[in-house]
Amino acid sequence: MSNYRPTWAEINLDYMWHNVLVVKSKLKQQNIIPVIKANAYGHGAKEVFQFLIRKGIDTFAVSLLEEALELRIINQDVKIIMMGAILNDQLEIASKHNIDITLYSSHIIRDILASTHPLNIHLKIDTGMHRYGLTDEHEILNVIHVLNNHPKHKLIGLYTHFATANENETYYLLQLDRFKNILTQIKQQPKMIHISNSSSALKYEKNYAFTTHIRYGISLYGLTLDEKVDDLKPVMSLKSKVVQIKQLKKDEYLGYGASYQAKKDERIAILPIGYADGFIRKNKKGYVEINKKLYKIVGIICMDACFIKVDETIHEGDTAILFGGLISTDDVAKRLNTINYEVTCQISSRVPRIYIEGGFYD
Repeated sequence: MSNYRPTWAEINLDYMWHNVLVVKSKLKQQNIIPVIKANAYGHGAKEVFQFLIRKGIDTFAVSLLEEALELRIINQDVKIIMMGAILNDQLEIASKHNIDITLYSSHIIRDILASTHPLNIHLKIDTGMHRYGLTDEHEILNVIHVLNNHPKHKLIGLYTHFATANENETYYLLQLDRFKNILTQIKQQPKMIHISNSSSALKYEKNYAFTTHIRYGISLYGLTLDEKVDDLKPVMSLKSKVVQIKQLKKDEYLGYGASYQAKKDERIAILPIGYADGFIRKNKKGYVEINKKLYKIVGIICMDACFIKVDETIHEGDTAILFGGLISTDDVAKRLNTINYEVTCQISSRVPRIYIEGGFYD
């Protein structure tokens, strides 16, 4: 999408690589699987994919088959793991395009074993998240045995997903023990064992000798749900330019529903960004940064625009930073009573992504 409208998300790829080096410095093994599902958490999957390939990364993870195929068009050689649900009528497509799939349920086991199309498979063990994955130990061991001896299919990987790596160590360790217990019973282990998400990788992975890879998701983008990770650099900042200044008289109303009334003569800046861009209406009590100062959002956020109460120092053409400067992604998440994942993921495709690479920028 061309950047005709003066609203954009700035993606600092140098910061992204810095975040890769941060996690690699904490690992015994250096193998990471960048998770670039959901358009790379809103950062642009194609561009992130190409950038990391240039940096030497050769394994990636997505959720949907559509996401995997979009990336496979760009590069035919790297490994792409589909972690989400796959249906029987998708197995041939996954095989044709060399997409690794996840075996996650008893139902799909039957379809996979009946398929004549050779498949690369990662078996997901549900150790307590209770989302995707096999739970019954006997079934898990039997499936592994069958796949290890299958004439067409290959068991490439074994993994699980932690529900509380960032907040509840007791439950985390319970899940870890369940996975390790199964692993000790497998005579012929697959070549990839990946259990850690971002929180687990940063906090615990250095203690594990049995894993081969980590799945690096939210912290690839410089974000975390953990309290003490100081060296990550947030990759995305959201920006827009002041396109009009309105002089609001005392007692005049502003915006839909006439919900905001000026208590005195006020200066209002209009930004061309709104809820259709992912800057949702719940942001109405927040602030934006202009010229290194914070200014309050007033009125109801529109589909394509929002109103900012400013002073005489602000003019048309000034750049407003909605997050990524004085206001962090976490600040916005707290404002919206959500998590930072949702803040970046909801920035819509209408917002052009501008990519920075070639030197750290502050």
